[in-house]
Amino acid sequence: MTTPTDTPTRATSGQLATFRLDGDLYGVEVEHVQEVLRSQGLTRVPLAPPAVAGLINLRGQVVTAIELRERLGRPPRPAGTDAVVIVVRLHGEAVSLLVDSIADVVDVDADDFETPPDTLDGQARELIRGAYKLDGQLLLALDVQKAVGA
Repeated sequence: MTTPTDTPTRATSGQLATFRLDGDLYGVEVEHVQEVLRSQGLTRVPLAPPAVAGLINLRGQVVTAIELRERLGRPPRPAGTDAVVIVVRLHGEAVSLLVDSIADVVDVDADDFETPPDTLDGQARELIRGAYKLDGQLLLALDVQKAVGA
């Protein structure tokens, strides 16, 4: 029997919205994605954890912006490079993920799913559900709920 705690490592078929971060390809389930926006003005939050880049005003709604480079232990975004904002909705709440660029929506098959690669370590390993083998590249499936958690 499958329990809710089994969900992050279970292979699923469906569609993933993909994006690039520090040269690698990541994906999140399309049902979580509300919208994708160009870089938005951020309001910094004093004493916030390093992964909280700030707050974004999204048509009157205040949305927390999570810097995925920080969450995944990647180097900071190069100066002068704007982030792309992926707004995801979890449990009725909107949260934005800051990524390098948006890619495509791809169909994935559970048969192509593998456990997270051994090369992932530290905090990145905790946030990746697994990987899908695509033509010539690896798509890392991000666990959105863990990524937006503190």
